[in-house]
Amino acid sequence: MPTVQTVVTAKDTADRLSSREGIQFKAAIPGTTADILLQPEQEFQTIIGFGGAFTEAAAYTLSRMSPEKRAEVIRRYFHPVDGLNYSMGRVHIHSCDFALGNYTYVQDEDTELATFDISHDHQWVLPLIKDAMEVKGGPFTMLASPWSPPAWMKTNGEMNNGGSLKPEYAAVWARYYTKFIEAYRKEGVPVWAVSVQNEPAAVQTWDSCVYTAEEERDFVKNHLGPVMREAGMEDVNIVIWDHNRDIMIERVIPILSDPEAAQYVWGTGIHWYGGEEFDKVEKVHELFPDKHVLFTEGCQEGGVRLGEWFTGERYGRNMIGDLNAWTEGYLDWNLVLDETGGPNHVGNLCDAPVIADTTTDEVHYNSSYYYIGHFSKFIAPGAVRIGLQSAAEGVLSAAFRNPDGSIAVVLMNEGEAERSLTLGFGGEIAECTLPAHSIATHLISQG
Repeated sequence: MPTVQTVVTAKDTADRLSSREGIQFKAAIPGTTADILLQPEQEFQTIIGFGGAFTEAAAYTLSRMSPEKRAEVIRRYFHPVDGLNYSMGRVHIHSCDFALGNYTYVQDEDTELATFDISHDHQWVLPLIKDAMEVKGGPFTMLASPWSPPAWMKTNGEMNNGGSLKPEYAAVWARYYTKFIEAYRKEGVPVWAVSVQNEPAAVQTWDSCVYTAEEERDFVKNHLGPVMREAGMEDVNIVIWDHNRDIMIERVIPILSDPEAAQYVWGTGIHWYGGEEFDKVEKVHELFPDKHVLFTEGCQEGGVRLGEWFTGERYGRNMIGDLNAWTEGYLDWNLVLDETGGPNHVGNLCDAPVIADTTTDEVHYNSSYYYIGHFSKFIAPGAVRIGLQSAAEGVLSAAFRNPDGSIAVVLMNEGEAERSLTLGFGGEIAECTLPAHSIATHLISQG
């Protein structure tokens, strides 16, 4: 009989990633059918990992906390056992909205990039990454994303409010990525992938730059791909789109259908702000099965939502939906924000799984922190999603086989009532109870 570790997080209880008595598998009575049947012989995508963004806002906020509280947050995210076991990260290439202001790494009009210097990142961002690496026990699978080229490279002459890359600066801008990768490598922080542009279809009041699908295709094909290859950075992946699911199909087709551009592209990055259209994620996989899909950003907008439960359920619902649609990893947005939901240099305040109150030195762990942990703590990098057949209406589910052979099953109930169901595995069956507004992970070890 398999042994099971059961962990539960539930609203209106004290359960927060709490260990409960493991469900018990017993021989199934002939003729009975489980509500959810695991099908481990079916294999889908391999999971890269889970993580969040090392923004300047997060790093600066933690620098304002006591050393003990800062260390606590780092441990509770990155420690493999005591924390959420984060193995991925995202970092912005110079400023984004969750920075203290606009900044770049070069002086104006420096087309040679002779003044390229990441010393700005030495103040807060790199120390946080390095401390997190120490707690984790090694480097992260790190995605780097630009929000805007320097103002002088753009049609509108500023980093904010959209605008586009001037064609005459495309080659210089492509080399800028390689300079960043090289500089981070020298700091002992390897970059696993770069996205072409954060949210290329959005004109934002903060750092932003607009590309059409064809412009993104041509930049990758004629500049970024060849320049990175020339720099010996073929091992650094290129991610396109890095924006919402709603129009991802029409955005990726022109790029991935072009063999010259597609040869440089690892896959598609997605955000959740445009709706929960998981069928579109699956459709992109069907159209381009040799390419990958990665969730690169999501957060609760509109400032801090301290103590709310719907934020955690939003994470759980989206993570299950995307993972069941071939997504290979999940990157949350800001790791930490302050009591205002910032700092953000244009007031675009948001929520985060961890809120650090810089006035009282208190740390608040939101429901989203625990919901993410139901995945990141139990689904290891290198895990493979396996099949499951579900007749449990109103219960969301996903299952994965870890490299050590254990199987992680995540079950989620957003309903107002407790749910009882049966889980079938290898001719055996177990009874499960899901409290109202709860998420449970069952880690099944065999023999």
